[in-house]
Amino acid sequence: MTDEYGEDNLLSKSENFFHKNVLHNWKDCILALQSSDLIIARAEKLQIISKCLSALSMMVCTDPSLLGWPLMMYGSLLSPGGSILWNGINTGARIQSVESDWWFEDISYLSVGLFVGLINKMETRGIRPEILLGAIMYYARKYLPGLSRWQSGQSWKTRTFASFSLTPAVVDQKVLLETIEKLIPEKKGKSFCRFLLGLLRVALILGVSQMCKDSLERRVGMQLEVATLDSLLIPAYSDSDTLYNVDCVERMIHHFMSSESTITSFSPASLDPETSPSSEPLRNVAKLIDNYIAEVASDINLKPGKIRSLAEALPESSRPLHDGLYRALDIYFKAHPWLSEKEKEELCSIIDYQKLSIDACAHASQNARLPLRVVLQVLFFEQMQLRTALAGCLHAMDTEIAPAGPIPGDMLGQIVQRDGWKTVVRVNQVLKVDMDSMRSRVGELEDEFSKIKQEMKRVTKSHSSLGSPRLVSRMIGCKLLPRSSDEQPDTADITGPKPRASVEQAHRTHHSRHRKSFSLF
Repeated sequence: MTDEYGEDNLLSKSENFFHKNVLHNWKDCILALQSSDLIIARAEKLQIISKCLSALSMMVCTDPSLLGWPLMMYGSLLSPGGSILWNGINTGARIQSVESDWWFEDISYLSVGLFVGLINKMETRGIRPEILLGAIMYYARKYLPGLSRWQSGQSWKTRTFASFSLTPAVVDQKVLLETIEKLIPEKKGKSFCRFLLGLLRVALILGVSQMCKDSLERRVGMQLEVATLDSLLIPAYSDSDTLYNVDCVERMIHHFMSSESTITSFSPASLDPETSPSSEPLRNVAKLIDNYIAEVASDINLKPGKIRSLAEALPESSRPLHDGLYRALDIYFKAHPWLSEKEKEELCSIIDYQKLSIDACAHASQNARLPLRVVLQVLFFEQMQLRTALAGCLHAMDTEIAPAGPIPGDMLGQIVQRDGWKTVVRVNQVLKVDMDSMRSRVGELEDEFSKIKQEMKRVTKSHSSLGSPRLVSRMIGCKLLPRSSDEQPDTADITGPKPRASVEQAHRTHHSRHRKSFSLF
């Protein structure tokens, strides 16, 4: 078949066809690689594999719209306007706009070795790491079915530009996972961290090598500040009594503390648009771990030592407030009512009561699940904080009244160093003003009450004089029946005096009554 036996023999024609047709067509390169997988050694010797991989990587790097590609997948079945032709008839259908992930589905039909070679070839050509990672994640989800269960936040559209039916490759899942772990780049991102945690779950199920699991834990630990709580809840697949793999999370924390944060993030608006640079990764991790402890605290088989080791894996400076730790311990005490007072006190020793907010202090002071000694400590520190806050409030108000220079804006914050107690200071300032106004109002009400009391006494006295029975009878012109003491003078007048004298006395009495009645008016 060589030219030694004839000019333009079969070998030269095959090479020309391969270079002019196969290497310039996407679907032919894919088919050539799939066909070479059965005779991989012979294909590599003839450089078929390397040439096809180079051609595919070149096609991915090139913008298809510039070269009229992947229009060549339809061959000459295109009208001058770009519409697809069927038997020479213009169908009016146009090829959809090409996105950066159009080739993910097609290359996912390659075997693991060919896929790794293609990714390495693309990396040497300068394709962005986030695009390569997208292809790796797509390939892993296709052949690791358990992985897509924890990747619900990001969906991939199944698209292919190869107009032929491809046969999926036969893949060993354990080999694939160990290969992907070595292939993924050292980058940081929220979706990427979720993907790594998904790989770790599958690795624990498949029982991959310890080196692979350690590497995945290290990768997650170096970007633990962008991890989410749901992805961090890794079940314990071994013979452990606990529901979740707490030891794995603790190792991630140690990797995070020992790392130097040298991992760079992906470019914005590419793979992970949710990622935003955090200025306080340590505090984010502390908040995440507090929520994690609260989530796993309901496990009845979880020992107090695990809770303590998780909480103490981070330094004390990582938690500005200890409300999260208090909430986690409260859930743990509720799920483990058989704990002794000594065990509860040992766990509560990890809480700094001076870093509890007002709401947490109020809840802890009435929490029957806490030991009595802990409740007393909470009340003591609560009183100290409140006293400090009130002292700072009064000092600030006195300084404002004094004719000294202006008060710096952060003076109150220096006196009261916790945000929760700043609210108490402001509330006490308002209460003091309200108390002053209330005091003046109470004085006014007391004066009005004394005046009303004096007026009531005067009116009551006048009504008592007007309400005597004899005076009322005289006012209406009636005569009361005489009492026994009054009857004697009348009897003497009848027997003793003369009639003339009695008549004159009656006239005088009648006139005197009239005078008394007029004096009332």
